[in-house]
Amino acid sequence: MITIGITGGVGSGKSEILRYLENRYSCRILMSDNAAKELEKPGGVLYGPLIRLLEEECPPGEHEALVLENAEINKGEMARRIFSDAKLLSKVNELVHPAVNRYILDEIAKERAAGGFEFFVLESALLVENGYDKIMDSLWYIYCSEEERYKRLRASRGYSDEKIRSIIDKQVSDAKFRAFCDVVIDNTPELTAEDGALVQVDKAIKELRKRFDHRV
Repeated sequence: MITIGITGGVGSGKSEILRYLENRYSCRILMSDNAAKELEKPGGVLYGPLIRLLEEECPPGEHEALVLENAEINKGEMARRIFSDAKLLSKVNELVHPAVNRYILDEIAKERAAGGFEFFVLESALLVENGYDKIMDSLWYIYCSEEERYKRLRASRGYSDEKIRSIIDKQVSDAKFRAFCDVVIDNTPELTAEDGALVQVDKAIKELRKRFDHRV
């Protein structure tokens, strides 16, 4: 099983690339954000520790708002607390990131043992920061011009230019993405254009298969 890590900035069109890979190739797709959400559900390994941490740090009288009637964590309230407290955000990250990393490694091992897929594709904004460059066969950077990203985010999410700018400024730079990724997919043109992202994806898969065959 060949492992691919996919990353890129907001509005770059990663979802379309993942959808194409899933429909065209034998792929297990895992998004790191979804992995975290799964672990934060009741019964998940992060559920109890997160609640305890957030309750310890929150003022008296606010505990009820943290857990919803269905017993799930109130994500809006959690976000409000952690993003207004840098120290708490750091503690939450120290708790969440290792658990998500373990889950991802376990899923890769499980799929490799089962032998049901040719590719395991992990999408994450923090591929390099979390050390996936050391375990993935290939890292893909989905690039898109800022002008196009602005257009897409205005249309699809209704974001203002100010909000888009604030998000982009907090993300990894184009130069850093390119420095660590061995494949760059330019998703600025139309997906199905002659030089579009889907053609580039097919080429990257072909090259990766060759490289994998040579390695084994």
